[in-house]
Order: sequence, then structure tokens, then C-alpha cells
Amino acid sequence: MKEYITKRVHELYWKEDINCARTALVCLSELFEIVIEPQTIWSAVGLHGAGGYRAQCGLVEGTLMFIGIYLHMIGKSEDEIVSACYNFASAFDREFGSLRCFELRPTGFSESDPPHMCENLTCNGIGFAYQYILGITEK
Repeated sequence: MKEYITKRVHELYWKEDINCARTALVCLSELFEIVIEPQTIWSAVGLHGAGGYRAQCGLVEGTLMFIGIYLHMIGKSEDEIVSACYNFASAFDREFGSLRCFELRPTGFSESDPPHMCENLTCNGIGFAYQYILGITEK
């Protein structure tokens, strides 16, 4: 799983040049074998820290979108989905120290940044999200 995530994130970042939120959606959908509609992928185009504003991390946003889609597909109620999203945000915050791109990517988004500087964080964040979703669906 870790090797798959590392390879896939690298491909999505360097070959398709997509952001962290869309990368999370794509990777999680592939890992859980769920088709994500293109319109949903496009809805996440500006979710990398709220379009670079450095607000909520796109890894969190993409995962929350996936949790909503996946848990709905397996028959969870709206209240269960909301609770799972809250608990994921809390767990992500504990694990990585923040939900905010401002703190996770302290240099922001400038032209002088190397491309895809969050690649390692993305791999770790998607691995964390995958384990979290497995944990809540195996109960």
C-alpha cells in the first residue's frame, strides 16, 4: 500500500500536475476501488489550501470528500458520515499538528518554491487517511 501511494502520488504530481486534494481523491478511490465522477474531481481543483490561500489543507478536504462518497456508498447515515469526518479531522490534526496549509506548508505558495514540495506530506497523509477509513469501516 505504501509503495503504491508513493508511486501514484509521484505520477499524479509530476505527470498530471494535479493538486493535493485531487490526488487524495484519486488515490483513495483507487485504493478502495470506487469510481469518482470527473465532475467531483473538478470540484476539488481549488482545494489546495483554498486555492493557495493556505487555509484548510487539501489533503484533509480531499479525504473528507472521499469519506462522504465512500461511506454513503456503503450505507452509512448522514450523521455517521458527519461524525467520521469530524473524527478524521481530529485525528489528522493530532497526527500532523494542524489542519491548516498555513502551518503544514509554512513557506506558502511562491514562484520560488520547488514544484510539489508537499509530496512527502501527501504520501503520509493519504496513507494515514487510508488506514483511518479502513479502521472505521471494519467496525
